[in-house]
Amino acid sequence: MGAILAVPAGMILGSFATVVAHRVPRGESFVAGRSKCPSCGVQIAAYDNVPVVSWLILRGRCRSCGASIPARYPLTEIAMAALFVATTLILGTDDVGGLVNGLVLCAVLVVITVTDLEFRVIPNKVLAAGAVAALAIAAVSDPSSIPDRLIAAVAAGGVLFLVALAYPRGLGMGDAKLVAMMGLFLGSAVAPAVLIGFATGALVGVVLIARHGAAARKKAVPFGPFLALGGIVGLWWGAAIVHWYVTSFFGGS
Repeated sequence: MGAILAVPAGMILGSFATVVAHRVPRGESFVAGRSKCPSCGVQIAAYDNVPVVSWLILRGRCRSCGASIPARYPLTEIAMAALFVATTLILGTDDVGGLVNGLVLCAVLVVITVTDLEFRVIPNKVLAAGAVAALAIAAVSDPSSIPDRLIAAVAAGGVLFLVALAYPRGLGMGDAKLVAMMGLFLGSAVAPAVLIGFATGALVGVVLIARHGAAARKKAVPFGPFLALGGIVGLWWGAAIVHWYVTSFFGGS
């Protein structure tokens, strides 16, 4: 039942995520004001704003002016729904606080991914909202975990801060802030999340170099989506990875 309910919830929040990703970098409010067509400025009717369905009915075009509606909108809605379903199935519904923590992290990471891909920026407002949400959820559901979450945020964010200072062309301060925020959601599981993010980014870099040669070094590839992918893996399996590592190499339990 939880997974079934996650589908419409994910699509609705996915639609909201596209609004946030579109408006925040432009300095617009994502709370007030109805959605408008970027091309003609006509307000979008509620029946044309149903996640995925409206895009399919309109065949990806504005009803008023016929301008193309990018496919990233329905794809984001579908992706959010898929993440919500997977998170519900993997984490289960017994620990409501943990599930809410995971669903909110998924939503924030989707917004950050869409924004970074389109604008090459990770908005401070989104990161701040995510950090507040993580601490609020922990305060209600598991207050004893807050010190560990803060330590994880400072440690992971601090390491990436130093990397960004040493190699500013490859990593931005927004990435360091993103990892710090992820630490508040994931605690110690942020460690494998960061490693997976770096490994995925490095793999993509190798593929680009193999395909484009030295010219690939001049291509600006946003790193936020790779860290977001690592964050999802850390959410789903990070605790198990940390437990395996500790027990295998340090004899912990």
